[in-house]
Amino acid sequence: MAFHKLVVWQKSMELVKDIYVLTRQLPKDELFGLMSQMRRASVSIPSNIAEGVLRNSKKELHRFLMIALGSSAELETQLILVTDIHSLPTDVIMEKLKAVQKMMSVLAKKL
Repeated sequence: MAFHKLVVWQKSMELVKDIYVLTRQLPKDELFGLMSQMRRASVSIPSNIAEGVLRNSKKELHRFLMIALGSSAELETQLILVTDIHSLPTDVIMEKLKAVQKMMSVLAKKL
C-alpha cells in the first residue's frame, strides 16, 4: 500500500501546510516556543502514518497511528494555546485536525 494514496495522509499533509501558514502569524518570540512545537507536532502526523504503512505490518501500522494520534493531541493543545494567548483564530484548522483524528482512529480500529 502506498501511503500517498491514503486520504488520511493527504489530509494530514494539508494540515501541516495550514499550521505553517498559521504559525507565520505568531510573534517572533514564539520562534522556539509554540511555532517550533506546532510545526514538529504537525509534521509528525503524516510522517508516522507513512512510516507505519511502509513497515508492512498491521501491528506496526497500528503502533505508528497511535504515535500520530498522540502528536495530534499535542497539536490540539497547542492550537488552544494559540487562541488563548495570541487570539489567533484556529477553528478551521481545529476542524481539519478533528477530521484527521477521526480518520486515524477509524483506521486503527479496522486493524
